[in-house]
Amino acid sequence: MKYNDIRRNTVEIKIGKTAIGGARPIAVQSMTNTDTHDKEATLAQILALEKAGCDIVRITVPDVEAADTIPYLKEAGVTIPVVADIHFDYRVALRCAEVGVDKIRINPGNIGDEDRVRAVCRACKERQIPIRIGVNSGSLEKEILAKYGAPTPEALCESALYHVSLLEKNEFYDTVISMKASNPYNMIAANRLLAEKCRYPLHLGVTEAGSREIGSVRSAIGIGSLLMDGIGDTIRVSLTDNPVEEIHAAKKIFRAMSLEGQMGLDIVSCPTCGRTKIDLISLVKEFETRAAREGVMDIPIKVAIMGCVVNGPGEAREADVGIAGGKGEAVLIKKGEIVRKLPEAEIVSVLLEEIKKFRT
Repeated sequence: MKYNDIRRNTVEIKIGKTAIGGARPIAVQSMTNTDTHDKEATLAQILALEKAGCDIVRITVPDVEAADTIPYLKEAGVTIPVVADIHFDYRVALRCAEVGVDKIRINPGNIGDEDRVRAVCRACKERQIPIRIGVNSGSLEKEILAKYGAPTPEALCESALYHVSLLEKNEFYDTVISMKASNPYNMIAANRLLAEKCRYPLHLGVTEAGSREIGSVRSAIGIGSLLMDGIGDTIRVSLTDNPVEEIHAAKKIFRAMSLEGQMGLDIVSCPTCGRTKIDLISLVKEFETRAAREGVMDIPIKVAIMGCVVNGPGEAREADVGIAGGKGEAVLIKKGEIVRKLPEAEIVSVLLEEIKKFRT
């Protein structure tokens, strides 16, 4: 079964030159952590994110002056869509729309009365700028929090639908929704509820997930579970780290899921046991380091690096290319066929050479 066979049916939303939803690939997002007023620093970080494979970037826009960074970024060569993150001041949203932002992220309930919401909807509709509704466990309305007693999945879902209604009241439907929580269970349950109640694209993420190690694990649980359900159209792995690490973590989730068309290099390797007579742990580490350095991680094939001949040939048979280790050597396997023996010192170099042959 292919992923699109189980994927939730949503409307397609265009963000600049990128589209999400429908049958479009899952888009990877990140957010800058620079001072947006510092145009050069913000530009440098976005260019680094682009190079890492980021599809959509979000910047905080705390005031009207910061909005002037948006046209600077575009004139300086940023090609991925830029999303403005806005809280409270609707005038900032209007300015961002005026200067050419690709999407606006707001919480409609905290930008003021109906006239202000209407003004933002009108400005975005005129320029075909989508709006992302952002709901998280720390920003629920007092009435909803009192009703449920805690930021439960049901509370998050009700809040999201309330904000959707504010936009729909103004005949605005170019909408993306995100519901995030630091608890993966609540995030998963809330998005499953919402997925049954609307056809808007969903942006997935575990908020405040933590440092690179634990944050990547929490995000893999939350985001991965929903993607395996066919839910989700764009994702962000939120980490207390360099934003580029968020892109690396997202790509690893895709590879772990074997998400067709997006997984890149799918590396499988055995955990080792007493039968292993080759230094497989060091071998895999060296392979991953060199694969990243030599730019082959984006090639969408399966590579098996196995420690012995008991399970190795069988597992490697399912891969495009792989090895099964012996004592100080390994056999090279391509498409299930043993090709030749390799001395241990040549294994990584030969594997990389074989992988590069798959690049089209």
